[in-house]
Amino acid sequence: MKKIKVIILLVFISLLVACGKGNSKDGQIEITLANWSQLIVEQTNLLVEEEKGFFEKEGIDLKLIPGNGGQDALKTMIAGHADIAFTDPGAVYSALARGEDLVIIYTVYPQNVFNVVASKDAQISRIEDLKGKKVGIYSRASGTYQNLLVLLHEAGLSEEDVELIEVGIANFAPLIQGQVDATAATDTALVPAKREGLSDVEVFEVRDSLNIPSDFFVVKRSTYEEKQVELQAFIRAYEESASWMMNEPDEAAELAKEYAIDGREPEINREIIDLRNRASLDDEQQLGATDINMIQEGADAYYELGLIPEKLNMEEYIEEIKGD
Repeated sequence: MKKIKVIILLVFISLLVACGKGNSKDGQIEITLANWSQLIVEQTNLLVEEEKGFFEKEGIDLKLIPGNGGQDALKTMIAGHADIAFTDPGAVYSALARGEDLVIIYTVYPQNVFNVVASKDAQISRIEDLKGKKVGIYSRASGTYQNLLVLLHEAGLSEEDVELIEVGIANFAPLIQGQVDATAATDTALVPAKREGLSDVEVFEVRDSLNIPSDFFVVKRSTYEEKQVELQAFIRAYEESASWMMNEPDEAAELAKEYAIDGREPEINREIIDLRNRASLDDEQQLGATDINMIQEGADAYYELGLIPEKLNMEEYIEEIKGD
């Protein structure tokens, strides 16, 4: 895999340059993005910076910190090791309820991409049938966990009604091997799983119950107030990269072989890229659209679930930044 600008978050995290020091090579502004995941196909538009230079054109030296879930990305940003967190609503709601002063500046995926995939052999034909079953999740710091709880709640169940097992990024392997009865995942994760032999399953889409956006770009309020110009340039570059992946999905699928850790097969890459391109647009086919009402509905649902201790007024934490 070609080298890209990546900061690996290890025990030496304290040695990373804290965000806000700003200057980078050739006068560019260094912006560090804490990612919710490792370097995977669905984020190819971010991974090809060395080749495409979307951010460089905007005077940005982009750094990526791989993560292990949305909460992980948010903690990295809050700790001062990144300027922006690429994270999910559940992680944001939880942080706000703890008193963090954060701002959602951009909706990366207006459509919810999470699901629960259950084996028909386990006689699961509806969410209620998960009671007493083993259910895999990526991690408790991930959107798979939070969105599973939303589905369970809609069915009148809670976390205590199932046996949760953290299975990591290869979350379909335990399902294929019969180690779990169901797994909470995303639409893109399901694509390679089907190629690896996953069959005879029921797929329950979270968006059919509550179409909360999947991911945001989030910053500290202080960052929002101090770096308006830089953040606008970042969003402008991101939207250009997202538009490229929509307009050139075949090229993106080929480049994913070189840059993404899971990008071995262009055909699978293309399916994943198509799914993520669709999730990037709202119902009006707008890129990066922020639906305040739906974000508020999600926060209310998390409060009702008992996932956060207080109600949130999400209008206080949304300051949408446009690239134009």
